[in-house]
Amino acid sequence: MRRLGLLLLICALGAYWAWRDRPIERPPGVLAPDVPQQTLLDKKALTFQKGRYQIKALAAFTLEARVLGRENYYFDAGADLSPLDLTLGWGPMSDSQVLEQIEIRQRHRFYYWRWLNDAPIPRRDIETHSANMHLIPATGYIADQLQAIRPGHIVSLRGYLVEVHRDDGWQQRSSLSREDTGDGACELIWVEEIRWH
Repeated sequence: MRRLGLLLLICALGAYWAWRDRPIERPPGVLAPDVPQQTLLDKKALTFQKGRYQIKALAAFTLEARVLGRENYYFDAGADLSPLDLTLGWGPMSDSQVLEQIEIRQRHRFYYWRWLNDAPIPRRDIETHSANMHLIPATGYIADQLQAIRPGHIVSLRGYLVEVHRDDGWQQRSSLSREDTGDGACELIWVEEIRWH
């Protein structure tokens, strides 16, 4: 009887999480036309302390983009600092007509894509109009807000691209370009404000 109860609980939780994280349907057309904006900061930039982490702001950063995917992290090296990655798209990568033809997956802090039939847009447009972003919530309130985001939401966020040093020597630095790809190309963002619809 206890096994049956546990099985039912697991099924119920799985169904709830699937319902909670279900994608939002959007009509065709570019929904987030503008490229992310960043302003490099001088050497006397802002710094933040969060637990064991010293965080240095490298650039002020704002964007409006469509959520293409989300992945929670619990056990990797930076999970206590950055528990959530969002894969975000803007310009042609916010258009449902394009996205219907692309498969997107996230794993191990990377995002992967492949087109399902013919390429809907040039490869370089996919690379320069989407990115996997590691999000560091500045407050508990922001952390709660991030957990409510689903694929298909249009998010607006404001914060900083940062460099992080932990007291045991572990470190990570944000990309400062939307043109790069591969290892080191992800943005690491100290998020101070986020909205979505």
